[in-house]
Amino acid sequence: MSKLAVVAFNLGGPDKPESIRPFLFNLFNDPMILRLPAPLRWLLAKLLSSRRARVAAANYAKIGGRSPILAETRKQTEALQTVLGNDTRVFVAMRYWHPMVEEVARAVRDYAPERVVLLPLYPQYSTTTTASFLRVWERARVNIPTAIVREYPDEPGFIAALARLTQGGIAEAEKYGKPRVLFSAHGLPKKIAAQDPYQSHVERTVAAVLRALGPAVADHAICYQSRVGPLEWIKPYTEDEIKRAGSDRVPVVVVPVAFVSEHSETLVELDMDYRALAARAGVPAYVRVPTVGTAPEFIAGLARLVQGAGAT
Repeated sequence: MSKLAVVAFNLGGPDKPESIRPFLFNLFNDPMILRLPAPLRWLLAKLLSSRRARVAAANYAKIGGRSPILAETRKQTEALQTVLGNDTRVFVAMRYWHPMVEEVARAVRDYAPERVVLLPLYPQYSTTTTASFLRVWERARVNIPTAIVREYPDEPGFIAALARLTQGGIAEAEKYGKPRVLFSAHGLPKKIAAQDPYQSHVERTVAAVLRALGPAVADHAICYQSRVGPLEWIKPYTEDEIKRAGSDRVPVVVVPVAFVSEHSETLVELDMDYRALAARAGVPAYVRVPTVGTAPEFIAGLARLVQGAGAT
């Protein structure tokens, strides 16, 4: 059989407190994030990373001083490696912190596969995530026949894992009344979202989960978290939906639909900040569903995506 390299890629995160500022600089200096001319973007990235480093450090301190995303991603790729077998090697690449594209590209060239499959750990395609990685990977000039899995918002394994975990969250919340399910995704500024398929892909994911769960989940909402800066982002915001649930005195089940592994947006924002907001708002119960992580259905779905990707 031909030798295959799979590059599973994600955002990345700081691996120690000293990495927080350079990680943030890399993020803000991405032209797909701050869509400004290079000199102005560099200056603004310096300013923003300096200003936000203290807040980010406080958040990371709550979860051990670093992002768990690399360790979580390695668990996923090890599980995927087991399914795909010995003729495939699965590499981890991160966009804004190590292992970064250039070092992973060198490792792939050294492995010398017959073909490469690029696998996003973003189920929903966005110019700010998948397209940003692909842009940098192309510049690395690996020069091996490569196939790209661009998106999989309603891949059956992903949906099966998400539906199963959501059902468990609903069962827990039902002890306190009929819950409202809040499908929470990372937000985007409206001006980017207007020219980006991301929001429609999030809606496809939620529609597929609702089909899997059946008619019992009537009370639900799609909402968006993690906004920063003065721009208007896509709505409704997750915190506003939590406040609305408090006004309605209904339990909430919060489902992260755009994160496939735990990191600061789930462990701090959802588990701590929004849980505290729910308590203040009078929400009878707040249940947060885990990310799909290494759920067997999800890993099997990733394997199918890799196996179905034809080299170009």
